[in-house]
Amino acid sequence: MTIQLKINEVDFAVGDYIKIIQSIREGDKERTAPFEGTVIAIKGRGDNKMFTVRKIAIDGIGVEKIFPVKSPTIAKITVKKKGHPRRAKLYYLRKKNAR
Repeated sequence: MTIQLKINEVDFAVGDYIKIIQSIREGDKERTAPFEGTVIAIKGRGDNKMFTVRKIAIDGIGVEKIFPVKSPTIAKITVKKKGHPRRAKLYYLRKKNAR
């Protein structure tokens, strides 16, 4: 049984490849920035629930971001590809993709 999460009517689970559109405020300007990656962990309870997304950036460097579920900066989430992992947390991807 995998850990699943539902945000803004979008269901996703650990192992899914998702795209998050995040609104970023810089001074008096606001812009949106996409972040695509694999969900490697969902942890916490209730309002403290968070999920971690990992992507491989330029030169094979891994980048992880932790998003709170109740974050007002998350504008949109789309699931690009469903995953079928055998683990609840995919921390082993950190070593697998390391150089």
